[in-house]
Amino acid sequence: MGETPFIAVEGPIGVGKTSLAKAIASHFQFHLLKEIVDENPFLGKFYTDIEEWSFQTEMFFLCNRYKQLEDIHHLYLKQQKSVVADYHIMKNMIFAERTLKSDQYGKYVKIYHILTEGMPAPNLVIYLNASLETLLKRIELRGREIEKNMDPAYLLQLKNDYEMAMEQFEKMNPDVKVLRFNGDELDFVQNPHHLDLILSKVYDIIHRRS
Repeated sequence: MGETPFIAVEGPIGVGKTSLAKAIASHFQFHLLKEIVDENPFLGKFYTDIEEWSFQTEMFFLCNRYKQLEDIHHLYLKQQKSVVADYHIMKNMIFAERTLKSDQYGKYVKIYHILTEGMPAPNLVIYLNASLETLLKRIELRGREIEKNMDPAYLLQLKNDYEMAMEQFEKMNPDVKVLRFNGDELDFVQNPHHLDLILSKVYDIIHRRS
C-alpha cells in the first residue's frame, strides 16, 4: 500500500463487521478500534420508534466515533501504528440520511463535517454485504436484546442504502482500495477457509500484490 494500513470494515447491521475486524487485528497484530453500540442509551428506543429517537441516537454515535478517532490520532498518525476498525465514520451519514428529518439532517451534516475534518481516514475499506435473510439470521444468532424490535423493512432499506453509499464512496475516493465480500457466499465466522481467503486478500493489498 505504501503507507501504514488503516482498515475499516463496513456493511449493514448483522453482516459480521466486528467479527472480521477482530480476526484481522489478531492475525496482523493491528490495533483494534471497535465502535460503541450497546452503550448507546437511545438505541433500544430507536428501534421501537425511529422517528422519535433518531436524532439522539445518531448524535450519540457521531460524538463517540469522533472521540475514538481523536484517541487514535496520535497512535496512527504520530506513531505509525496500523489500525483496523469495525466501522467507517461515513456510516453516520448513511444512517442519518435515512432516519433524520430534513431540518435535523441539515444541522447534522454541518456538525459531521466540523468533527471529521482532519481526522485520520482509512486507506482500505472492506465492504461486507448479504441478503436480508442472512442478515436477519445473524442478528437472531447474536441475540442482542436491543435489536429484537428491529423492523426487517428498515434493515432492507439500510442494506440498499449501504449499496448506494459504497458506490458513491468509490467514485469520490478513487485512491482508497475497497474489497467487497458477499456474506451469503462467505461465512468467515463458521468456516476457517473463508476467513483465510479474506485474510489472504487483505495481505495482498497491504503488500501490493494486487
